[in-house]
Amino acid sequence: MADVSVTWLGHASFRVDSPGGKRVYVDPWLGNPKCPDSEKEPERMDVIAITHGHSDHVGEAVDLTKQFKPAVVAMVEIKGWLERQGAEVDEVPGPNKGGTVEVAGIKFTLVNAFHSSSSNDLDYLGEAAGIVMELENGTKLYFAGDTCVFGDMQLIARIYSPDVAILPIGGHFTMDPREAGVALELLGVERCIPCHYGTFPLLAGTPDELREHAPAGVEVIALEAGETTTV
Repeated sequence: MADVSVTWLGHASFRVDSPGGKRVYVDPWLGNPKCPDSEKEPERMDVIAITHGHSDHVGEAVDLTKQFKPAVVAMVEIKGWLERQGAEVDEVPGPNKGGTVEVAGIKFTLVNAFHSSSSNDLDYLGEAAGIVMELENGTKLYFAGDTCVFGDMQLIARIYSPDVAILPIGGHFTMDPREAGVALELLGVERCIPCHYGTFPLLAGTPDELREHAPAGVEVIALEAGETTTV
């Protein structure tokens, strides 16, 4: 099968093109300051996956569901809230942590994260989560979402064996490069795509700092916004 293509859209937003031709948007805040103009209006999407309820991760999900009718994978509270905001979602409740759903031939599992989660109006949107995405060819991507480092990342490694970790490194709201380096030790992955940095001055962590703290042999794949890598 074809490789998995991962495109960083700035901040914590990603487009994943699967070996089976499916297109997944993760945390689709396409209005973020780093998102290239060419990526602000998608051509198509099969799935939207959301890690938690903050607006810089939910992004334009409501409007995107109306336009493209994608499946939505998100914490049960978030999926219900999106429907109340007018999003077009199916009747299947969203999963919770430890739950796996298969959509468009791709498996999505919500895993733990340590962060808050609410709408701008402070609606309760469940707990923040990470997402392990298993593509049709068996490649597994771990989107940590917004989180600090935590010891049970070892369990994510043990149970799901991700091939690539997508980690926030900006600091202030999430882990910084030092904590992300420890996260890489716990996860045991050989490749990492950093995100959630540089969007605003507060998010000061950099990929070069991550390289200083990452375990020996870990490849830090620092993408420019709009750039694609295959994994």
